[in-house]
Amino acid sequence: MNKLDALLTRLKARQRELILQAADYDAMPADSTLKRIAELENAIAAVEAVADEEANKRRE
Repeated sequence: MNKLDALLTRLKARQRELILQAADYDAMPADSTLKRIAELENAIAAVEAVADEEANKRRE
């Protein structure tokens, strides 16, 4: 597993943890929790984009 894949795995795992924790409560999650989930989503998308770019470079 390369470094980008490892980072992606860690980011997704943390986001999943936060989502599952938020689901344990009947109330709306705190704004800070929602912000962290959204920030992780942005980071995941960025890492996936870089990983795709690197994969395309290797194919050329």
